[in-house]
Amino acid sequence: MTSSSGESSSLLPLDWKFSQVFGERVPGEDVQDVDVISAIEFDKSGDFLAVGDRGGRVVIFERKDRKKTPNQYYSRNELERLDSTLTGHPEYQYKTEFQSHEPEFDYLKSMEIEEKINRIKWCTTPNGSLFILSTNDKTIKLWKVKEHKCKKVKETDADSVVYSESALLAEKSFSSELQKPSTVNGRHLEWTGDIVKNISPFQEGHTKIAHAEDTTRASCRKVYAHAHDFNINSISNNSDGETFISADDLRINLWNLEISNQCFNIIDMKPANMEDLTEVITSAEFHPIYCNMLAYSSSRGFIRLVDMRQSALCDQSAMILQDADCHEPKSFFTEIIASISDMKFTNDGQHILSRDYLNLKLWDMRKNALPVAIFKIHEHLQPKLCDLYNNDSIFDKFECCISGDGLHFATGSYSNLLRIFSYGVGSEEGVTVEANKDPSRKALLYSTSRARRSSLSNLTRGFYRHGHENSINEFSCDLSSKLLHLAWHPTSNLIACASGNSLYMYYA
Repeated sequence: MTSSSGESSSLLPLDWKFSQVFGERVPGEDVQDVDVISAIEFDKSGDFLAVGDRGGRVVIFERKDRKKTPNQYYSRNELERLDSTLTGHPEYQYKTEFQSHEPEFDYLKSMEIEEKINRIKWCTTPNGSLFILSTNDKTIKLWKVKEHKCKKVKETDADSVVYSESALLAEKSFSSELQKPSTVNGRHLEWTGDIVKNISPFQEGHTKIAHAEDTTRASCRKVYAHAHDFNINSISNNSDGETFISADDLRINLWNLEISNQCFNIIDMKPANMEDLTEVITSAEFHPIYCNMLAYSSSRGFIRLVDMRQSALCDQSAMILQDADCHEPKSFFTEIIASISDMKFTNDGQHILSRDYLNLKLWDMRKNALPVAIFKIHEHLQPKLCDLYNNDSIFDKFECCISGDGLHFATGSYSNLLRIFSYGVGSEEGVTVEANKDPSRKALLYSTSRARRSSLSNLTRGFYRHGHENSINEFSCDLSSKLLHLAWHPTSNLIACASGNSLYMYYA
């Protein structure tokens, strides 16, 4: 959090406006399940934005006003236009995409492994290259994304009557072969400009014309596999720039970025008898400053802070954050809605933001008994918990995000609603924005008919139905259009959020 000197100006109500949308479908057009966005992440500078989907693809967007090309000199007018653009809000353009994961099948467990991207994390960039960690349920991959010069060649016959047509055909034929992507085991193979050297010249009278174009290529550098028996729900980079953690329902592993064939298990919650299982890990994240500290949340609403210096196996928590002042009557759904679906550290590491099904909570690490602020997201759904359980909506995992100064927070809700709050007196109601370019247009519905993968995080799924299998109640929101994934720009008041296959951006 920032100091109190600038708090008064920072806590003024933010006026949120629509900025951009990518992938918006026209009304009535079906949205394929593989196109639905499942992960969003800004890099540390905010110049790049990575988006993962259920089809295993990673799409990278680049900030328009930060595009730099080698040996490029700007005129005075261009520099003035660039300066004026920098004073406005960031805008992005498509850069590249690649297939990160493919569907697999575990023959030992007779289980299908989806290609869906669960999490994306940017790594440090020592030499200007972009490094991205992406994961599905079982396998983590490290990708390098870099710009290269790609030569395009066309051969023309100066004496030919049909010069223009021949040149066009030759260029199209050669370019199509040169730019044809090929993947092997999820790896994007690289093509080189050396192919130009091996082209034998045609007969005399033909002219060879070559020009270079910038192209972005992604190559898989490391594959971290066979370390998780349960579905991976989190990956987090360490501040040391060398290690990262991956968490599934019961274990957290520590990896070195350079070593992909071994990892160290630092937290193991698996009981000797699985019938004694009472809680599972829902998310995990490294402290942004101290490389020895990490936090992980559980399905019972706990947040545990551990210090890796204390012991090799960090089962004993250094601190537990728990809302002990909850006097609401207990019910069958109490523990389900208390499950924390996501959590984030503020940049200074002093506070943690957590999201459960109904609330957004801000925790001060110096006061572990109670959250310092609670923001109600969709309290009107409290009487509908039974129906939400029957249609599985109660298990939806909403993410949360924090502004760079640590004073503003955002999360999603149903009906494509984006909820934004500020830390201060009278800010509990927050601001609500509908993630839609045209608020008057009815939200698109997309099918989620694909079978939900088994996960221990849904411990109570299917145990009780209370005879309400066929109950249908009218909700005051559209449960099929939900805003689950979002990210806050690290330095600007810009939020990127996903609804179905559409990526919306809003600025203040």
